[in-house]
Amino acid sequence: MHDGPSQSPASAAPRSAWSHIVGSLRGEHYDYTSGSLPKAILLLAIPMVLEMALESLFAIVDIWWVGKLDAGWFGSTPTHGAAAAAIGSTEAIVSVVYAIAFGLGMAVTALVARRVGEKDLPGAARAGSEAIGLGLAVGLLLSIPMCVFAPELLSLMTSGNERIVEVGTGYARWLFASNVVITLLFLQNAIFRGAGDPMLALKCLTVSNGLNLILDPCFVFGLGPFPQLGVTGAAVATCTGRGIAVLYQFWLLRRGNGRVRLERLVRFDLEPMRKMIKLSLGTIGQFLIGTSSWIGLMWGVNRFGEAATAGYTIGIRILIFALLPAWGLSNAAATLVGQNLGAKQPDRAERAVWLTGAYDAAFLAVVTLVAELFAPQIVALFTVDPAIAAHAVATLRIVAAGYVFFAWGMVTVQAFNGAGDTVTPTWLHAIFFWMLQLPMAWWLAFGLDFGMSGILWMIPATESLFAVAAVLLFRRGRWKRVVV
Repeated sequence: MHDGPSQSPASAAPRSAWSHIVGSLRGEHYDYTSGSLPKAILLLAIPMVLEMALESLFAIVDIWWVGKLDAGWFGSTPTHGAAAAAIGSTEAIVSVVYAIAFGLGMAVTALVARRVGEKDLPGAARAGSEAIGLGLAVGLLLSIPMCVFAPELLSLMTSGNERIVEVGTGYARWLFASNVVITLLFLQNAIFRGAGDPMLALKCLTVSNGLNLILDPCFVFGLGPFPQLGVTGAAVATCTGRGIAVLYQFWLLRRGNGRVRLERLVRFDLEPMRKMIKLSLGTIGQFLIGTSSWIGLMWGVNRFGEAATAGYTIGIRILIFALLPAWGLSNAAATLVGQNLGAKQPDRAERAVWLTGAYDAAFLAVVTLVAELFAPQIVALFTVDPAIAAHAVATLRIVAAGYVFFAWGMVTVQAFNGAGDTVTPTWLHAIFFWMLQLPMAWWLAFGLDFGMSGILWMIPATESLFAVAAVLLFRRGRWKRVVV
């Protein structure tokens, strides 16, 4: 373990705001349990927002190049939406892995943040080593069966669409095989965030996304010495970038200048790992509920044909590109809540959440305005097919309508998770996504014949109601008494 130079925002008052931003991007350490809260949020959020922006770049780069594959760029055979549909369907399945990795990651962030807030850096380092051991075990358990049954899973997701299965099986196999890499990438970045070193997570995703950005067109279209792999090439590029980033994370955790340095990289201590799983069950449940609801919506969208699936995939990818930076800002709330509860300052933790929520809502209000005014122009960058474009524009405009509410939902949920209260948001997810969103979306789409609009409108409606309930429960304050 390693504590490095620490600097309190309060003690650094004479410095300008810009110098603090530069310091944050350089990875300087700050005490987030004292001093100005807006400054603490800023210093945590900038690297986290940039980290999530890079993560969203993964999604947008893949779908942009695959959209060109659909159109037959560089002499490739046009797939007319099948490639984009294959990516969307595969990602819906892989979202189960993301849910598990996110859930475990939130537990890791909460544990590491609480130990750092208590000034117990050896305890934070042990939690990090145990998280890596758990990530290896869980990742391998997910990788092997999903890789073996990739065609069957894709066929199930697309209601037996043979064309999409034929085009997308290679892509699915590569992505499923990399589940262990995905799990480690999320968990190790969770260690950095919990320690208050989000800049290290940003560096890792910069490596990952930079490689993906370069390799995507090379593997998809066979540029230069690279083989032409079509849509499978997008998965090869993604897996290569993520794999190298995980190796870089290993180096940073062992030899880097982070607040928490691991004397032992991997631990397989069963009892601490069992406790970590128990703590993460709530967050895993939250993401699995949301993910299964998304899969249900995607299954419904697939029933409207390849153009609908491709358009929905493009629209959602664009929206995720805008949403993930807001998610990064909400991650700052999780770290601030965890560290300040560890420092016995629950009121400061609560103030941090209200401020973060206001900033997040303001950002997503701008995103909503842009989506409503410029949806056709944005979609035109990704497809020239009028049928696909129509579905993508509708997805952008309808789903973005609830983004201001979604900001408050994200921040309060991350605050609950950062405090170690994973039960409350799990129940919220179950009620609003399983009991409300899925049945209502299917009833509107197929029972009342609203078609795709019925599915799309239930997304902002559900997210808005979810946010109102989350804020009301957060105000009750029971999360302040959780022990982790």
